[in-house]
Amino acid sequence: MATPTKNQEKPRNVLVTGAARGIGRAIALRLAEDGHNVAVNDVSANRDALQGLVGEIRDQGRRSSAAIADVSQQGEVEDMVTQTVADLGSLDVMIANAGIAHVQSLLELDADDWDKVMSVNLRGVFLCYQTAAKQMIKQGNGGKIIGAASIVAYRPFALLGPYSASKWGVRGLTQAAAMEWARHGITVNAYCPGIVGTDMWELIDEKLAAEEGWQKGEALKTYSGAIALGRVSVPEDVASYVSYLASPDSDYMTGQSVMIDGGIQFS
Repeated sequence: MATPTKNQEKPRNVLVTGAARGIGRAIALRLAEDGHNVAVNDVSANRDALQGLVGEIRDQGRRSSAAIADVSQQGEVEDMVTQTVADLGSLDVMIANAGIAHVQSLLELDADDWDKVMSVNLRGVFLCYQTAAKQMIKQGNGGKIIGAASIVAYRPFALLGPYSASKWGVRGLTQAAAMEWARHGITVNAYCPGIVGTDMWELIDEKLAAEEGWQKGEALKTYSGAIALGRVSVPEDVASYVSYLASPDSDYMTGQSVMIDGGIQFS
């Protein structure tokens, strides 16, 4: 068995959704590096990338498995958690990372597109929170539930209306869940990335440029000009904070949604 790091009492069994790429992938690899066993999830279109990630985690000496599931579907989330427990032995940390974005003005936004963003970013987080909490309560050892919010949970961006609303929702859900589940020894927190160099932000930049009549890259440059530390984030910046949330060092922290944005928004 791999030796736990100094921040761990023992390895924990973790599930990370939306892990095939970007922030989710970085989180999964960092937690494996920390000594955790990590199950990873994504949709079927990303199956190959997910299986490759499982191999990388196992190469670090950790146990890992892949669960294909759409987090907006309750039955699939329940099956994902059941599979994780069967593969790893328990579920100690749930990281509800999966999310999507849609760039469009609110006046032109179709209600179906609104529903699609909400179904993944808010309903999906709720289903992951709830299903994980039920499993943790059944196990009787407490646990950690961690969700993906965003800087837009504090400072919405124009043309990202449904995304902004969904992440505000995650922030409120995180507080409510923390209040209800504290008596079970479960902490619930969220991480709020700013502008991150991922495929999602490439898409946001492209769509914003089209909406505003800008050149590709101009939207990202405009928004990133507000970063105090002077650089766009990388997924590993976010993963470092999630590492803390998954560790015993954060055991007295719950109901918080903390920004890792390089200094764009100050609370």
